[in-house]
Amino acid sequence: MHEMSLAEGVLQIVEDTAKREGARRVSLVVLEIGKLSTVVPEALSFCFEAVTRGSVAEGARLEWVELPGQAYCMQCEQAVPLEAVYDPCPQCGSGQLQLIQGNEMRVKEMQIEQ
Repeated sequence: MHEMSLAEGVLQIVEDTAKREGARRVSLVVLEIGKLSTVVPEALSFCFEAVTRGSVAEGARLEWVELPGQAYCMQCEQAVPLEAVYDPCPQCGSGQLQLIQGNEMRVKEMQIEQ
């Protein structure tokens, strides 16, 4: 389960930010998670709860925004929506696609208490 290492990475970002901002507690962390990533949000939530015990983010709510998949089709020469990584272009059926969005995960925002 790679969600544990992802949760640890998120916690590191949260702790670094809290320290820099002089926060005593983090109450909310919002993530952007791409639809085409291999992240299972519910598993990440479980892992986040485990790794934050005893930290500045203990008890913090974890929310996520799903980013849609999108690719550039070299045949159509345009951006197209993508439901799965190896799907063909929904316009022309070509497999010559370059992923633009949908496989990322990042901390979008945090709510801190001073």
